[in-house]
Amino acid sequence: MKNKVKFGLSNVHIAKMIFGENGAISYDTPFAIPGAVSLSLDAEGEETPFYADNIKYYNSYANNGYSGDLEIADIPEKFRTDILGEKKDKNGALIESSNVEISPFALMFQIEGDKTARRCVYYNTTVSRPSSEASTVEESKEPKTDTLSITTGPRSTDQKVRAILEKNETNATIYDNFYEAVYEEDKEASV
Repeated sequence: MKNKVKFGLSNVHIAKMIFGENGAISYDTPFAIPGAVSLSLDAEGEETPFYADNIKYYNSYANNGYSGDLEIADIPEKFRTDILGEKKDKNGALIESSNVEISPFALMFQIEGDKTARRCVYYNTTVSRPSSEASTVEESKEPKTDTLSITTGPRSTDQKVRAILEKNETNATIYDNFYEAVYEEDKEASV
């Protein structure tokens, strides 16, 4: 049974990208980013039409990944240190420095459906530094959230952008262990 609708966002995880010899890419163990509020990603890439015989004869589209926003309740310390490059001093203060490179990562998450949930991974994700917001408490306490502007693109080693996995009878173990390591394509699969 396939989903008719999708709703809900949960189980956001991040796995820091590691660059090895000769440009090889691997990932650290994924860690959770609790408090997912919303994720909005728009496709990136231009249409290139080719005209012949007085019509649009052929269209090609560049797949340059996606860009958008991930809204979460609060940025966890591990994300600040592992991805944003902030350093924690002996007093527990997180120190941001202007000369630190932000690390790329794999973005993993789950979207609910009416039949089954989908688990997704974007293989090459980058993020800009988040903005800060705070306000006074008035008649009621309204939580403020953090929004991360993210961009995903093709992975340099194999041009993979993302994978989406729905649980079925044959992949239950892989689906259940999805957040233990970044999912990689099963080369023997056929469709």
